[in-house]
Amino acid sequence: MLDVRLLRHQPDHFAQQLKKKRYDLDVGQFLALEAERKAAQAETEQLQHERNARSRQIGAAKARGEDIAPLVAEVGNLGERLSLAKERFSAVQERLHRFLLEIPNLPDATVPTGDSEADNRELRLWGGIPQFNFEPLDHVDLAAAGALDFAAAVKIASARFVVMKGALVRLHRALTQFMLDTHIDEHGYVEVYSPYIVNSESLYGTGQLPKFADDQFSIEGGDLHLIPTGEVPVTNLYRDLILDAAALPIRHVCHTPCFRSEAGSYGKDTRGMIRQHQFEKVELVQLVRPEASWRGLEELTAHAEAILRKLELPYRAVALCGGDLGFAAAKTIDLEVWLPGQKRYREISSCSNFLDFQARRLMARFRDQAGGAIEYVHTLNGSGLAIGRTLVAVLENFQDGAGRIHIPEVLRPAMGGAETLDLRVV
Repeated sequence: MLDVRLLRHQPDHFAQQLKKKRYDLDVGQFLALEAERKAAQAETEQLQHERNARSRQIGAAKARGEDIAPLVAEVGNLGERLSLAKERFSAVQERLHRFLLEIPNLPDATVPTGDSEADNRELRLWGGIPQFNFEPLDHVDLAAAGALDFAAAVKIASARFVVMKGALVRLHRALTQFMLDTHIDEHGYVEVYSPYIVNSESLYGTGQLPKFADDQFSIEGGDLHLIPTGEVPVTNLYRDLILDAAALPIRHVCHTPCFRSEAGSYGKDTRGMIRQHQFEKVELVQLVRPEASWRGLEELTAHAEAILRKLELPYRAVALCGGDLGFAAAKTIDLEVWLPGQKRYREISSCSNFLDFQARRLMARFRDQAGGAIEYVHTLNGSGLAIGRTLVAVLENFQDGAGRIHIPEVLRPAMGGAETLDLRVV
């Protein structure tokens, strides 16, 4: 959530900045709500002041032994009027709060201008695109013998799910463990195991609600939802807390399944594992002091990149333009891995700095020192990495043309020392 105090003083400036995200801030509606809020607040405070003054006057008269009936009569329906004023004030505050919840975070000044992913700015390339002496297959055709069974998933669930079988499942598990071990042992993250189901307040806190309600899988009969990403439960661990400054930075890594309805994406990436309703990620979450958040974004992105480099997967880093930037993010760096089957780079991690936007919604704060000022933390997160897409990248980049996949060296111990995986055998 934006700082409403700043918004009150510079609504037109905020509106101009938000155009970079293709968001039109209704300044007129905001100013009307603000005027109504001020009027309701003034009326409530005036009636409260009047009631207090009358109470003191009646108390003094009673202490002097005077007849207080005339004074009580003068008070009349003051209490009822105050109650109604409080209700009006509370109602306009709620409408203003709902209005503010719909406003995205401001893009950082370094975010490129643009409308879509075509306008994202390439920052760096790593690794050479593999050259094959055969036409490389995509992961669906590579695993057509049954290691990836999409038809079975449709039978037991629906489209955009997958059943994995045999050694391919072990490779998926090996990738998960490798990512966790790297982030814990080398990058200093503390692992968290969290619920896969959260309440609405958690989704409001990180910004998925109210704007992206259609993207959530909700559970009937209660205020519960399947998580769209590990970011939600992990960041919400610090909702309504005031941390000691010495506890910062906080770095967590969490492996979870993720569930997304993919509303609005029908017809996109329907082939294979690129866009699924259920997938797994290793998520990196950081809470830092405000002055450390941009350095934190660089470090978090480097931690995600380290996984790709250890796996020897070619990738590029791109800065998202305003039109492609997420609702809560001030800046995002996407890592895109090369997929030979598609002959293009595809996103495998989004590393974002939210500044204090999520923290204001969460009321996640820290005290600078004993008895010092209380400030909002800055939050960051990113995939380290999306496991299914990493599996796809390994299959497609290390195929040999004969149905075998050469297993990256760092994964071989978890694969029983095997150097290759034969996708023709399930």
